[in-house]
Amino acid sequence: MLQSFLQKIGLSDKESIIYLTSLRFGSQPVSVIAKHSEINRTTVYDLFESLIKKGLATKICKGTTTYFQVSDPKNLINYLEREQNEYIRKTEKQINEVKNILPALKSLENPQSTKPKVQFFDGEKGMREAYEDTLTSTESIRAYANVEEMHKGLPNFFPDYYKRRSDANIFIRSISPDNKLSLERHKYDKTENREMKFIPAQKYNFSPELNVYDDKIMIASWQEKMAIIIKSKEIADLHKMIYDLLWDKL
Repeated sequence: MLQSFLQKIGLSDKESIIYLTSLRFGSQPVSVIAKHSEINRTTVYDLFESLIKKGLATKICKGTTTYFQVSDPKNLINYLEREQNEYIRKTEKQINEVKNILPALKSLENPQSTKPKVQFFDGEKGMREAYEDTLTSTESIRAYANVEEMHKGLPNFFPDYYKRRSDANIFIRSISPDNKLSLERHKYDKTENREMKFIPAQKYNFSPELNVYDDKIMIASWQEKMAIIIKSKEIADLHKMIYDLLWDKL
């Protein structure tokens, strides 16, 4: 169990074996660790060097013999924090690179094309990507949303999403069934940059969510675990008019 856990956080199979063996026997020459781990000495030496680079082991020389020992297990937390920071740094660099190349990519688009562009997003990961696109909106989002279905479909996603949307100063209007969770969420409208109006859940308890923003319509199907984004100014404008008509009557 411990070995599989160490592999889960980024150590290789043999690094995990060496780590646990060294933890059991303490500071030892390579020969001792090799004997108890049943891994040849040259490989054990290389594995310790790898663990040292990760900040998970140390070595000291006593006379002509080099002793190796893994660090305090608490250092695993430091290791993961370094890995996390490196991932963030790498991702930020990639984001900046994409921003730099974006004008060149956009220049390849045909501005004369009026054909609607449709993107499909499959599964929970895909649905998250579809919602991320709504955070690019340059205007208030018009939404038909059943909060109970949303939170059931992506239970750990929306609290953070609400915060990021609010931080981006993107306002949203939502028409929702008056179920318990929707009414509960309504209490946070001000802090989450939102205004909600309600329809009777007993009569209009729809499941999918539909967002209209800029020249896009995003539809999320919670039962089918998929989402669609349609990019068409003509279709988006029609949905905005229909939405505003209903909103004004509620």
